[in-house]
Order: sequence, then C-alpha cells, then structure tokens
Amino acid sequence: MNAALKNVAIEGTDKSGADTVVNARGLRKQYKNKLALDNTAFDIETGKIVGLIGPNGAGKTTALKAMLGLIPFDGDLRVLGLDPRTHRDELMNQVCFIADVAVLPRWIKVKEAIEFVAGVHPRFDRKKCEGYLAHTQLKPGMRVRELSKGMIVQLHLALVMAIDAKLLVLDEPTLGLDILYRKQFYQRLLEDYFDENKTILITTHQVEEIEHILTDVMFIRDGKIVLDAPMDAVGERFVEVLVNADATDAARALKPIDERALPFGKTVMLFDNVPLSQLAAFGETRTPGLADLFVATMKGTYA
Repeated sequence: MNAALKNVAIEGTDKSGADTVVNARGLRKQYKNKLALDNTAFDIETGKIVGLIGPNGAGKTTALKAMLGLIPFDGDLRVLGLDPRTHRDELMNQVCFIADVAVLPRWIKVKEAIEFVAGVHPRFDRKKCEGYLAHTQLKPGMRVRELSKGMIVQLHLALVMAIDAKLLVLDEPTLGLDILYRKQFYQRLLEDYFDENKTILITTHQVEEIEHILTDVMFIRDGKIVLDAPMDAVGERFVEVLVNADATDAARALKPIDERALPFGKTVMLFDNVPLSQLAAFGETRTPGLADLFVATMKGTYA
C-alpha cells in the first residue's frame, strides 16, 4: 500500500463501548506462501448491515471462515461472545450462513428444502417460511430445476428469512443472478428480515448494488482492514474534486489519496479529511460513490 493510501486505514478500530457481535484482534492465517489474514482487527456492532469488500485473494472469505469456525487461525476472535474454534456448535445455533443462492440442488423439491433446513437449524420457523411462500407461485411439489431464477430467489429468501439468527453472513449471495433478481434479493432482505436485533455481514464484488443498504463498510486488502467506517462517516470524510487545469498543482499540494486524468486538462482528485470549503476553490466537488472509493483504495492490487 502506498503512503497516500495509508491515510485511509483505520487500524485497530475499537468499538468495544457498543454492543458488538464480532470482536477480532490480531487475526493471522497463512496458506502455504500466502498470508490471507495479516494481524487483522475489526469490530461489528449489533443491528448493522456491514459490507466486507475486497478483491479476489484479499482475505474476505478467510475472515468469514474464521468467524464461522471453519478454519484454524491465530489471534483473538469472539462472535456473539464465543470463540468459533471451541464453541462452534453453540455459535451456529445463532448464525445463518448463505454462500450463494445457486447452491440449492436442482433435484430437490420445495417441500424437501424446507424439511432439510428445519432439520439442521434449530431457529428455523416453518410457519414463517410457508407464510412467505404463500405470497409466491411456488408449490411444495415443485423441483428447483423447474423454477425460474426469480422463483429460486424467492425460495432462498423464504428459507433465510424464516431463520431467527442473530448474525446473517452472506458470501457473494447473488453470484450468477442478473441485476433484477439481485435487487429483489437485497430489497426483500431489507424490508422483510432485517431489524435492530439482527446483524448482516455481506461480501460482494458488486459494490454499487449494496451501497444503499449498508450502515457500515470495511475494505480489506492483502489480509488487512484498510477502511472501517460507518457509511455516514465515509460521506463526510471523502470528497472528489474535478480540478481545473490551472489549480492542479495547488490541489496536489493537499495530498490527494488518488487522482485520474480526464480530457481537456481536467483531473479528478480524491481527498480524505480535507475541508470542503478548502477544496471548492479548485473546482466542482462531489461525494464519491463507494465503488469509486474502492477502486482508488485498491489500485495496484490487480497489477
């Protein structure tokens, strides 16, 4: 990470004064020659929708696996007050993990999917699930291979929303779905499932599609959390400026964390914690989208 990007990082953020679902300190996980988690530290508060966002190989899935007790690791980690390495069975009674809405077997019937989830998750409410499905065209005897993508989304959502989990972990949950079904998935999740007693952690590459539902965001790069902040704070901290050609040197003196050239001598610069009143003199200002901020933060990662 270059010197400018180090200014973006909030390492070792401590939110311990609040009611937290996840507390992680000094997490370390190595796969042969790859350090997937590198002294990783973060907290996730109750009642939040948190986006864990990073490029391939950044450590997202490894962090999720650690939280779910699926891999050994070094460091201190508490999820709902429990160590996933030693209390996984107890922890999974309060956690729901969804990897991908395309994982339902094509041969399984709707009623069999309900039976399966009812058998493996103690906090699954069959009546609630059937109540959700009553408002769809899904029938108990239908097989997944007979369903449209939209109907599969409806089935998966009904199964998820009927689980009264304190923590819902979604790892690329809409992979392979088109934009219409992705939007439907997140909208239903927000309207029919989420409340102040539940916490949702989402990893995805489709940053712009979840931006509007997130309360907090974490960027992970090379096994480290390089941005950890509420979405409100992100909007206050970061400013993009379309810098006029005659103001380039003066703007650059304020050390933007990223810049890119545009035609006709214009330059877009991204600033962190520089007063808006100071930047307005250089050109048009705007709040960057999460995708713009992500690209700026991850520059060089894909080299």
